[in-house]
Amino acid sequence: MHLRIPLPAAGLVTVSALLLTGCFAPSEDSAKPGSGDDRRIRLAMMQPPRSGLSPLSDDAFKLSRWSTAETLVTLDPLGDARPGLATRWTRTSDRTWEFTVREGVTFHDGSELTAEVAAHSLSRAATASPKPRILDGVELTAEARGGKVVVTTDETDPLVPQRLSSPQLSILAKSAYGKDGRIDPVGAGSGPYALVKVNGTTTAALDRYDGYWGKKARAAGIDVSFVPDGAARAAAIRSGEADIAESVPVSQASLLAPETVTEVPMPRTNTLYLNTASGPFEDAGLRAAARAAIKPAELVKGVYEGRADRAGGLLGPALPWAAEGRRELTGRTKAADPGGTTITLATFSDRAELPEVASVLQQQLQQAGFKVKQVVREYAHIEEDALAGKFDAFILSRATVLDSGDPVVYLRSDFTCDGSFNLARLCDKSVDEAVRKASATPAGDARRAAVLAAEAAVLRTDAAIPMLHERVIQGDATSLTGSAKDPRERLLVTSDTRFK
Repeated sequence: MHLRIPLPAAGLVTVSALLLTGCFAPSEDSAKPGSGDDRRIRLAMMQPPRSGLSPLSDDAFKLSRWSTAETLVTLDPLGDARPGLATRWTRTSDRTWEFTVREGVTFHDGSELTAEVAAHSLSRAATASPKPRILDGVELTAEARGGKVVVTTDETDPLVPQRLSSPQLSILAKSAYGKDGRIDPVGAGSGPYALVKVNGTTTAALDRYDGYWGKKARAAGIDVSFVPDGAARAAAIRSGEADIAESVPVSQASLLAPETVTEVPMPRTNTLYLNTASGPFEDAGLRAAARAAIKPAELVKGVYEGRADRAGGLLGPALPWAAEGRRELTGRTKAADPGGTTITLATFSDRAELPEVASVLQQQLQQAGFKVKQVVREYAHIEEDALAGKFDAFILSRATVLDSGDPVVYLRSDFTCDGSFNLARLCDKSVDEAVRKASATPAGDARRAAVLAAEAAVLRTDAAIPMLHERVIQGDATSLTGSAKDPRERLLVTSDTRFK
C-alpha cells in the first residue's frame, strides 16, 4: 500500500522549488533580455517522451502541441475536416481518396513538400509495427500519382480525411526516416517552430522558423521542460519559471492566481478498466460487483474538488450529442458477492489525482467485500505491465476523441479483440460488431447513433467503468496571450502565442 504523507503549505512550496531546480535552464537566446517577438516561451509539460518523439507514438501530440509537425488535414472545433498540408481532397471511389498537397511548403531541413514526400510518410506509418493507434484495424496504402497523394483503404472508410488529421500521421521530411527504422523529427517538420534539440526526457528546444508557409510565429522559440510532478508545474507558474504549464493538478489550482488558470472541459474520461481475460474479473458477476461498489460522486467532490463531471457513459460533456442521444442501459449482469476476493488495483502517478482516486476506490471496493492491493508507478514504468494484463484493475485518464476527432477510433483501440490499447483485454463479438458498424457509418446523426450503440455494448460487459469526465486545467503567465485551450490536446503553442 502506498502511504500519502501530507505536507504543510510551506513545505510543499519548498519541495516544488527543489524539483524545479535545473528544470528550466535557459537557452542562450532566452537568457538574453528581450520583449515581445524576441522572447522565448518557457513550457512545462507533464509527460516526457516515451518513444524518442516518434510521430508514430503518442509523442506525436507533443510535436503537434509545439507546432512543429503538421498533417495533411486539420479539424475545426466541430470536428469537420479542413485543409492543412493538403489544400483539397476528393473521394474517387468507396475506398480511394485523392489529396492535393500545398505548394510552397519547405521543411525545416530545406527540402520541399511534394506528393511523393507526403506519401512516403503515410506509407511508413501504415507499414509500421506496431501501427499508430489511429490505424488500428485499418489497412491503408498511400502513393504519389499525377502530383497527388492517393490513399486507398481495404474497406470503405468514410472518415479518411479526419483520420489523416491525427498527429500520428504527421508529414515529415524524408531525412527524418533512418535506415534502422527510427524516425527523428529534429529539423524535419514543416510548422512555424523548428525542433532543434532534444535532451532525452528532460528538455527540448524549438526556434521560430522564418521560412514557414503560413502565419509566422510571434515568439522567438519554445524552451520545453518535462516536469512529471504536478506541484512543480504549478509552482513554475507561481514563481514565474514557466510561461505555460499543462495539466495543472486540481489540488494545485486553488494555489494559483485566478487569472492564470483556465479550466477546459475535455473529452477525457477517468475510467476503471477491469481485466476480463484472466484473474477474478473474468467473472462478469464480479465485474458487476465492482461497478456497483464505485461511487463517482465521492471522487468528483473529494478528489477533484468539484472540477469534474460525473460520468454518464464513456463519452462526456465535451461531446454534448452523447448525453442527448444516450438511452437507459438495459441487460446488465447482476452483481455477485465478492466474498473477500483479492484484486490488484493499479494506476500511474504522472497525473497527481490518480493515486488519490486509487485510494478512494480501494476503500469503496473493500467496503463492498473485495480485498485490494494497490500499485502506483510512473506511466513509463507501468504501461507495459498494464497492457500485458498483469493487474486486475487499472485506472486510466483516457482521451476519447484524441486521434481523429471521432470516438470510433478510441472504441476500436480500447475495446475490440484486436485493439492495440485494450487494457481490459476484452474480446466480445457484440462489441466488435457494434464498433464495426459505427466505423462503416457515414458522418452525421446516423454515425453518432451507432457510436452510442457501441458505447452501450461496451458498458454492458462491465469491462470498463467510467467514473468521471475531467476538465483540464492549464496555467498561463499573465504576460502571455494566445495559447490554445484545445479539448483534443493537439494544440498548445501556436503562431499566435505571444508576449503582451
